[in-house]
Amino acid sequence: MEKSPFFELANKYELEVDYRPLIEVQGVSPKEFRSQRVDILAHTAVIFTSRTTIDSFFRICEDARITVPESMKYICSTEAIALYLQKYIVYRKRKISFADGSFTGIVEQIVKHKEEKMLLALSEPHKPEIPEALTRLKINHTPVILARTVASDIPAEELQNYDMLLLYSPWDVKAICEKLQPEQMPVISTFGEGTLRLATENHLPVKASAPTPQAPSLAKAVDIYITNIRAGKKVETVEFEENEQNEEFLRTQQTKLAKRSRTRKK
Repeated sequence: MEKSPFFELANKYELEVDYRPLIEVQGVSPKEFRSQRVDILAHTAVIFTSRTTIDSFFRICEDARITVPESMKYICSTEAIALYLQKYIVYRKRKISFADGSFTGIVEQIVKHKEEKMLLALSEPHKPEIPEALTRLKINHTPVILARTVASDIPAEELQNYDMLLLYSPWDVKAICEKLQPEQMPVISTFGEGTLRLATENHLPVKASAPTPQAPSLAKAVDIYITNIRAGKKVETVEFEENEQNEEFLRTQQTKLAKRSRTRKK
């Protein structure tokens, strides 16, 4: 783990850092998929935000003997996820598009293909931002759960022995909330807006959060926290605040789509 930024923190502050996953991601069974009553072939595009949902999508298609047409388009949240599609299909730029990993980036890609009937591949639980955005923008889409995130088998007693837990996703939050009550939690550090929001909603003691202008990475956020604590400073609990930039972006997209719709009617 010497390449990890936390290796430097461990040396700097003489810390002991354990790298243990709090969650495991499992594809849904064919029976679970069928219970959602989703017709894959009724869609002309699929939105992917993770490799796990790609694996699950094509496994389900194989099990159900569904031949995905070559005309199917794929919209991915990052280039890495788009390239992962090569495991299952011939990579052609005309039918595969990708964003930069940001919320605004993926929404912009979706809006560019707004005429398609989209299948939104999700894990359970999932961040609500993208489904909510597509509903607000009146994009024709169908959400489908293709993977489930479950807690790993770390005992609650072991979690309580740590001084800080680093949570990188809302699923991490859900996993520890299944094992510990808020008052039993060690200090919490979160990465990402969705993670912080869910941690705040569950009243977890978040003392460090990233990304921010001061702490672009979680390692930097933890570094700042430890520096303040060892200097005897009081560290306030981090509160979640709505991302006004995302809200403004969605309002702008709604206005653009409304104008295009009025122009077509005229």
